[in-house]
Amino acid sequence: MKPRIFPWFSYTFIIVGSIVMVFPFLDMLFSSFKGAAEYNNIHYTLLPEQFQWDNYANAIEKLNLGLLFKNSIVKSVSTTVLVLLTSAMGGYALTKLRFKGRNLIFRFVLSTMMFPAFLFLIPNFYIMVHFPLAGGNDLFGEGGYGGLAATPLALILPFAVSAFGIFLMRQFIMGINDAYIEAARLDGASELRIFFQLVLPMTGPALATLAIFEFIGSWNEFIWSLLMYSVNQDLATLPVGVQMLKSHLDPALTQPLVMAALVVSTLPILIVFVFLQKYYVRGMMNSGMK
Repeated sequence: MKPRIFPWFSYTFIIVGSIVMVFPFLDMLFSSFKGAAEYNNIHYTLLPEQFQWDNYANAIEKLNLGLLFKNSIVKSVSTTVLVLLTSAMGGYALTKLRFKGRNLIFRFVLSTMMFPAFLFLIPNFYIMVHFPLAGGNDLFGEGGYGGLAATPLALILPFAVSAFGIFLMRQFIMGINDAYIEAARLDGASELRIFFQLVLPMTGPALATLAIFEFIGSWNEFIWSLLMYSVNQDLATLPVGVQMLKSHLDPALTQPLVMAALVVSTLPILIVFVFLQKYYVRGMMNSGMK
């Protein structure tokens, strides 16, 4: 009886769990087509009585969605590319290069993961404001009008290096046979050529895994983006814009518009995950993080 009952029980459990997980997203999608009165109706219905297609047009107009979407794309893509590059280079150096203090540096990198992110808000803001030779600053970061704090670089540079990314790439690169690297060195290849032409192509699954983590994390990041928004409102991202819409207008009237904006902001994350999910599973298995 066990071979017959257990699979059906497992399938039923998975199906029910999937419905529970998907339901909030369906509610968000269908709520974005409801009118304000229908959304606030005490009698809940999943499907709208009449689809309000102009909710998306109103959300784009009230939120300046084009600017928010552009800022979020620039921030997320740039941060992800920089993290992939710095993490792969750091993982390669801490795995395949022999030098004194290598293990000590790796332990130091791991120790930074113990500190909460908000602990670095004030130091990072100070660095952006007093960045040398930027925004009118002199060599010592003084005398200017904000340094990099009012530029798009302020959204990117504080997140260009990831301790978790270095750890993940190191674990994956450890599985690459040293014979390939030694053979390339005997052939006269430089370390940069070995890294970019030999090691980096082998780390595709780990890079895809890290890209998913970093893109989603950067896309949803709110606190630092809100801080930069207080300096320059043209740097607002989608999470900040949605929150500003909820704060400055009547929530009873704007909630369907907020739902429409959330649907738009969720689409890039879904697209990235759908295209990279098979590499994500392979990367997690091959990097010792089952």
